[in-house]
Order: sequence, then C-alpha cells, then structure tokens
Amino acid sequence: MKKIFIVVIFGLTLCGNVFGNGKILKSGFLSGEWKLDTNFEVKDPKNKILIIYNHGQDDHDKASKNCVWKNNIRNIASLSGKKVKNKEVLVYNFCTDHLAGDDWKRLWKKKFDFPYNGITKLDKRVNANLDLIKKFVELGIPNNQIFMAGQSCGGWATMMLMSKYPGEVAGGISTHHACYGKLSKNYKVKKNGIEKALEKFEKKRPGPASLRKNQIKDISSAKNLPVLVFTHPKDPYDGLLSDWVENIPGVKHIVISQDYKINNKTCSRIGMGNEGRWEEKVKNGHYMAISDCFQHYNPVILDYIASRLK
Repeated sequence: MKKIFIVVIFGLTLCGNVFGNGKILKSGFLSGEWKLDTNFEVKDPKNKILIIYNHGQDDHDKASKNCVWKNNIRNIASLSGKKVKNKEVLVYNFCTDHLAGDDWKRLWKKKFDFPYNGITKLDKRVNANLDLIKKFVELGIPNNQIFMAGQSCGGWATMMLMSKYPGEVAGGISTHHACYGKLSKNYKVKKNGIEKALEKFEKKRPGPASLRKNQIKDISSAKNLPVLVFTHPKDPYDGLLSDWVENIPGVKHIVISQDYKINNKTCSRIGMGNEGRWEEKVKNGHYMAISDCFQHYNPVILDYIASRLK
C-alpha cells in the first residue's frame, strides 16, 4: 500500500502582516484554532497527507488585498494533525486573492463584448495551485497524497483544476461552490425556477453568465471527478443551482441540512477580531460549512480521504 500524506493549511491570527482585522493575509500551514506557520517545509513527507485550502473570492475577477477571514478556516484547520491510515494530515492555506483577471474591467459590465480577453482570475488561481502542487511534490509528497479543498469560489476552483488536470491530486473537498454572486437570491430561483433565473442573469451580466456556463460544461465533462461536495439549499449564492454536480461521475454530493442546524445543534460562526473572540448564529446557508457544528462532518471527510489513498 502506498503511503499517504495529508496537509491542511489555514490562515490564522498571529501578529504583524500575517493577520489583520480578523483576516489571514498569508499562505501557510494551519493548526489549532488560529495558528499559522509560514515556513515552507515538511518533515517526513512520505508520512503526510496534504490538504491545500483555497479561500473564497471577494471581488469577482479583480485583485484584492484580502486572503481569508479567520472564522472561515477553523473547520479545515481542525483536520490538521489527524491521522489517516497512520499518516498525519497537514492543512495549507493558499492565498491567491492578489491575482486579477486580464479583462476584469469589462467582465461585469452589462454590455460585454465577447470574447474575454486573456486569462480569468479563476484560471490564474488554478494555475497557481498547479505550481504549488509541483513544489510540494518536490518536497517529497506524492500527488496521490495531496488533496485540494475550497470554500465558495475556492470550491469552484477545486472542481475546475481536478476536471482539467486529473491525477494532479488524489481528491477534492468543495463547500458551497459559487463564484458569480448571489444568484439564488438575486434572481429568485425558488420563485422563478432555474431556467428563468439564469436567463435573467445572462441578460443582466452576459460576461459572467457565459464564463459560468462554460466552466460548468468543462467540469461536467470530466470522466471521473472524485470530489466531496457540500451544499446548502438556503445558500443565497448557488444553493438552489448546485444539483448539476450530481450527474458527474465520482462526485459525492452532501446536502448539509435543510435549516441552520446540524445534528439538532444550532450552528454559529466563531471568529477573532480587534475586540477579541466573537460568536454569532448562522443566518446564511453560505456559512454553514464554516460554522462550529460543521465539524460533525469531519469523520465523513476523513473517511473520504482514506478511501482515496492508494
């Protein structure tokens, strides 16, 4: 049996330019609740499992100085140090929000003249992950012991990379995949239905609508996409637009819950800001996977990782 390595990295709050105002501003290995190690080294790589975590995306196709909010990484960081088949899991938080699409100034305009000129931010994020994977392989972690994970647009990027470059990683974990705004809410999917809602989106924002449609087509064409996908029906982004993943071979789709509870526990977000630790109840389905009660699914995630180790 081949050895397996798990690496999980999350951005945490320390000091200086690593953390700021409740945000994580650097890439690095995650551990504990909010600890971040920016040293790029792995001891005993043959006995590690690496999880590369990709954050969401604030400014669509534009560059941003942000990386990830601290409250967003508590759950993925909780996997750090876990053992799967006697291999240690590492989590790596990967900041790529500084990237910008080549045609971002035009993309979200109502009158968008096709085609998109250059490379999108999302494609650049995929390419950056490929470069990072290569660096970890050079450190001694085999591709079949590396996993990619992501929240929101990071989940979308996870599926894009794995569909275009099968074999680069052993598997993926996507939570609340979405990258083009609050489509479920803004276009009233529950009331209008999926087809009518997407027609309105295409009319109002032809550029993003076209990118989204083509990316879904590319992802759906995968012969096998071993991704664990978590969604929630009350997610205002793509919550009611997520069922397309169920037709892709290899995808395991889990609907987190129908409300804001998991296993009868009311879910809350927990973070750290300038005034210290804070907690608030979840009132938005897009935040369910970063809520405290989502760790109920940690055994499911670890079992999935074990199933992908060869």
